Amino acid sequence: MTEKMRSLRNFFLFKCLLALTFWNHVSLSVENELFTSVSNNFPEGSDKKFNSLPLLYANNLQSKANFDWVVIQNTTESLSLSEITNKNVKELVALLSNFRQGSRLQNLTLTNVSVDWKALIQILQTVWHSSIQYLSINSVTQLSHVERCDFDYSGTSMKALIMEKVVITDLYFSQDDLYRIFADVNTAALTITDSKMIHMLCPSSDSPLRYLNFLKNDLTDLLYEKCDKLAQLETLILQKNKFESLPKVSFMTSHMKSLKYLDMSSNLLHHERADVQCQWAESLTELDLSSNQLTDAVFECLPVNIQTLDLQNNQINSVPRGMAELKALKELNLASNRLADLPGCGGFTSLEFLNVEMNSILTPSADFFQSCPRVRELQAGKNPFKCSCELRDFIHGERQSGGRLFGWPAAYMCEYPEDLRGMQLKDFHLSELACNTVLLLVTALLLTLVLVGVVAFLCIYLDVLWYVRMTWQWTQTKRRAWQNHPAEQETVLQFHAFVSYSERDALWVKDELIPNLEKGEGCVQLCQHERNFIPGKSIVENIINCIEKSYKSIFVLSPNFVQSEWCHYELYFAHHKLFSENSNSLILILLEPIPPYIIPARYHKLKALMAKRTYLEWPKERSKRALFWANLRAAININLPMADGRRCGEAD
Repeated sequence: MTEKMRSLRNFFLFKCLLALTFWNHVSLSVENELFTSVSNNFPEGSDKKFNSLPLLYANNLQSKANFDWVVIQNTTESLSLSEITNKNVKELVALLSNFRQGSRLQNLTLTNVSVDWKALIQILQTVWHSSIQYLSINSVTQLSHVERCDFDYSGTSMKALIMEKVVITDLYFSQDDLYRIFADVNTAALTITDSKMIHMLCPSSDSPLRYLNFLKNDLTDLLYEKCDKLAQLETLILQKNKFESLPKVSFMTSHMKSLKYLDMSSNLLHHERADVQCQWAESLTELDLSSNQLTDAVFECLPVNIQTLDLQNNQINSVPRGMAELKALKELNLASNRLADLPGCGGFTSLEFLNVEMNSILTPSADFFQSCPRVRELQAGKNPFKCSCELRDFIHGERQSGGRLFGWPAAYMCEYPEDLRGMQLKDFHLSELACNTVLLLVTALLLTLVLVGVVAFLCIYLDVLWYVRMTWQWTQTKRRAWQNHPAEQETVLQFHAFVSYSERDALWVKDELIPNLEKGEGCVQLCQHERNFIPGKSIVENIINCIEKSYKSIFVLSPNFVQSEWCHYELYFAHHKLFSENSNSLILILLEPIPPYIIPARYHKLKALMAKRTYLEWPKERSKRALFWANLRAAININLPMADGRRCGEAD
């Protein structure tokens, strides 16, 4: 290399190091030789970039001009190193030794570290006595030869240590040698994640740790048994491990007098036995038990002073009513469980936020908002709601409470019945009558009373009971006649006509009707109750028999007729025969005009007959009576067989 090129390179390097006075972060990539790539948040619009500057050469430059690492020490707050191996640990330690306490460098990140245990301890020990406060080691592979090492924790500026993805290749080593180094750290925070760690020792003395994160390891219920050295610990994260017993977890925390937040999510926790007592740290206010195997019994093993509780994704069917009160609880997450209804607030008097999404709630309790007046937000969406009156009452109660449903209306849809599936609850409506049982009963009762009243009125007005009684008597008479004299049921007609009249009109019947029809030409045989009723039988039975044996039924109508009860019977049975035999057997004779107002209501059939059928009116003038008798005979017009085979009207 020519002297001119060497001078240009030195000048360029000098410019780069001067530029570090404006940068806050330096990233170093360490391979076979130690290289640096310098990066910083340049001012917006700047495109300055310096990559792959050989650090060894820079160190050589330092021996000639003692200014380069002094610049980094005084200007850089964060340093990232990658590709650390056993081959360049010495150079790395030498580099870190430059950052003594008082240097500006506070954050150090080591990535892709492939060293043995002794080299890792050497790096940690160097950092422990530097200005670095936050150390993060990510992806430690092929960590081997674990052995007992002495570590000096004194005089450190360290506040937090993070170890991620640590892989130990040794098959056999002392667990105490490995875990003692980390158990006794005197930082405020310690994180060891995704490292398949199966245990951690209790610190040898009172630990200053306030934050512990053992996410995604293989820790079990044996962790920190009877450990009273973590009195200052406030946050403990044990997510994604292999804890099983909730009571044992509670006893683990009982000695952590300052513990406020505990994350036990995504473990194998369960609690079934009610006789096993739990003892939590009294200071614990936030507890995450999501994604475990907990059932309803979990409510018998909870911290009494808990304020935020996450029980999402467990196997909880309901919140027991007899559980111990959690008076301080403000936030409760019961999403993704098996709840069939909203939990009451009897044991949660201070509850403000409740999440019950993705459960099995069909019809949430309508009185929830009345029983939980302090709840400011309810997340109940994504449940298989059954759109019914109970759900309508719940929605109505929510609206009256001021709209406290989170995710409304998009997350609230009908699942049942099928014809309403997919409908948002805000579009679901039912009438007050369909859902108010009292109103429905009152309405049904009123309608029933009105119907009964109408039926009763019609029965009275139309004399329905009388007709029912007459129908019953007619049926019974026919049945008895059939049982007693079955042969008579086949007999032929015996009379031309049965005459029905009032006793007050008997004189006209005897003096006018009978003589004119039974004598002279035509030989009409009439059935009259005085001479043809059979003694010993009831009047109703005699009436039915006479009507059945007569071809026609003649009714002598007058004001006296409508006042006679028996005339009404006779008219009814004759009318019944008219419809049952589909015959034209009624002959009406109007003896005297009948004013409509004197006809009783039950004579509606008489009114109908007089309105629809032609009747013969008895003429007052004698000159017209001959025509009357001729028309009457013509209406009767039938020949009846005589007993000796001759017909009425034939000569002897």
